[in-house]
This record gives sequence, structure tokens and C-alpha cells, in this order.
Amino acid sequence: MGAGHASAAYEPRPASVRQARREVRRRLEEWGLGVRGDLVETAELLVSELATNALLHSATPFRLTVSAAHGVLRCEVTDGGPLAPRVMGAERPPTVEGGRGMFLVEALARRWGCHREGPGKTVWFELGTCGCDGCEP
Repeated sequence: MGAGHASAAYEPRPASVRQARREVRRRLEEWGLGVRGDLVETAELLVSELATNALLHSATPFRLTVSAAHGVLRCEVTDGGPLAPRVMGAERPPTVEGGRGMFLVEALARRWGCHREGPGKTVWFELGTCGCDGCEP
């Protein structure tokens, strides 16, 4: 329990963000991690942010990869866009739409990063899965 690996490809359309969220929830429940509602909700939110960034900034198909092992959930979104995401703080004026997604990733994820994949990139984040401080690497 608490371990698994899955990957799914999505077309660059708004419905794909919702589908990616559902995939994360389904996998976490399948792997026995659905009992941690806070984990599921945070993972769904952050995957939604990464998928939305892929949709808005790359306009290419994207791939969601989710894996859980050794007390860590890792979610990756790979797209064909060349630009790495930037963290824009909460201090952005309320009239400016968007730009806060990576701020949420920065605030809620244990770790996150971005690396180049050929002409595109993979943006990832990690969350702890066990809910206690002593069991995570």
C-alpha cells in the first residue's frame, strides 16, 4: 500500500485539467493514499496548477506522471513548451489575473523543480504521504 506509478497523456484543452485532477485522485485512492484527504486535495490542486500552466503556456499535449514510494508522492507534468515556470508572489495586484499557480506549488509542496526534456520541459513537485515527520526521507 502507498506505492505505485502511472502516466497519462492529455490534449491541450481545458477539460484535460479536470481529467488530470481526477486521475490523481483515482490513483491515490487505488494506492491506499485516499484516506489522507489533505494529501489528495493538495495533490489535485497542484496538478491542476501544473496542467493549467501546460495548457496556457505551451499549448501542446502534456503528460502527467504520478508515482508514490518511500513516503513521497511525486507528480510531473511534461509539455512541449520551452519556458520554465516562475514563482510570482501573492503581492501581485488583485486585478492581475493568473500568475499565482507556482506560488501555490512553492508554498504547499515539499519540493518542486523543472528540467528540460528535449524541446520541452518537465515540472514536478513532491508531497509527503505518511502524515508524520519521522517517516519521510
